[in-house]
Amino acid sequence: MTDFVTDDMRDRLLAGVDAAGREVLEVYNRSYQVETKEDDSPLTEADMASHHALVALLESVTPGVPVLSEESGDIPYETRRTWDRYWLIDPLDGTKEFIKKNGEFTLNVALVENGDPVFGIVHAPVLDTTWHGQVGQGAWKVEQGAAKRIQVRALPGEGGVAWKIVGSRSHGSEAFEAFCARLPKHERVSMGSSLKLCLVAEGQADLYPRLAPTSEWDTAAAQAVVVAAGGQVLNAETLEPLRCNQQDSVLNPFFIVCGERDQRWTDALGESLAET
Repeated sequence: MTDFVTDDMRDRLLAGVDAAGREVLEVYNRSYQVETKEDDSPLTEADMASHHALVALLESVTPGVPVLSEESGDIPYETRRTWDRYWLIDPLDGTKEFIKKNGEFTLNVALVENGDPVFGIVHAPVLDTTWHGQVGQGAWKVEQGAAKRIQVRALPGEGGVAWKIVGSRSHGSEAFEAFCARLPKHERVSMGSSLKLCLVAEGQADLYPRLAPTSEWDTAAAQAVVVAAGGQVLNAETLEPLRCNQQDSVLNPFFIVCGERDQRWTDALGESLAET
């Protein structure tokens, strides 16, 4: 757990992230240009407006703490490896969903300490909803100004209700299909951005297997919320907690988000990864 983020600091951060979200909404509700980055991912002026707003917010609230953003991701590892505490942000997670205008995009702000996401804010401007959590202190969902504490749920038992499995709206994979085929009775929900992890955190879904590429800034904020809500975000190969800033690359391994480990899904995961 961390005691770095005080109540006052958290409130200032939540207000600032909400303000950045309003800037994003202003772009969302009018016409804008879409550029293509070197990795072929899309970029809009909303990404950059959010980036500048969030970096300014963090530098104001926590001067001296480094900030790594998707839009400043060229900071060399030789520099990053010296950081024992830093902010990791995705100014607009789900740019494809933003462009599709389905509302399923988020602003992600995570505090990482010694490689572990320990505090996170995930804000969905169109939904007027924010999830936030601090490891060891709990997690909350704030919907239209009303806050409630959230926690993960236990997996249904044999013969019970169907498991709810969350999948990506824009990034499927053969391994995901192979995994689902080995699970007990279940239903699937497709969704964009970090909202998928938040569904597990608030007990509205049981598993989110991400068996396709992501980057650390895509997941760190929501990982902190999941862990604060009593859940886990695990490397799909090792079943160890996902960690940040351990290597030059900021790409994540495949992972799974769960309320708890269970032999039924760990066996299915191992078999599906071996097959694909």
